[in-house]
Amino acid sequence: MFRSDGAAGAGAAYRGPLSQMLKFLLAGGAATAVQYLLLVIMIELLGIPEVPAAVTAYCLASLANYSLNYYFTFAGHESARHRQALPKFIVVVLCGLLLNTACFSVLLPYMHYLVAQVCATAVTVVFNFLLHKLWIYRAPE
Repeated sequence: MFRSDGAAGAGAAYRGPLSQMLKFLLAGGAATAVQYLLLVIMIELLGIPEVPAAVTAYCLASLANYSLNYYFTFAGHESARHRQALPKFIVVVLCGLLLNTACFSVLLPYMHYLVAQVCATAVTVVFNFLLHKLWIYRAPE
């Protein structure tokens, strides 16, 4: 990117909303990959039923998601301190877990578990971004 004097600056980063949304999607994509990998391992290799496997995978992937969003997506925000962000993140994860599990459970009888999980993930993405942006890592006013 460019420094304020117009020169290219290694490590300088544009922190606009589009850049932040792209970082959020990258972090979420990585966490989602972890979630799906765990889901397949638990169902296909360990024989765990679909809904408990989906819940467990979502919870474990949420740990990766928190770390990536805290240190990458929303890094540098004064309001983003663990003691402030973590309790809010836990609330968002629990709400997202309920939404994801409800969608997954409703769709599971009608489609393959991975397709049901993709649909459930699609429903929760916007919800999660808005709560992360507007509540957990909101910039100070």
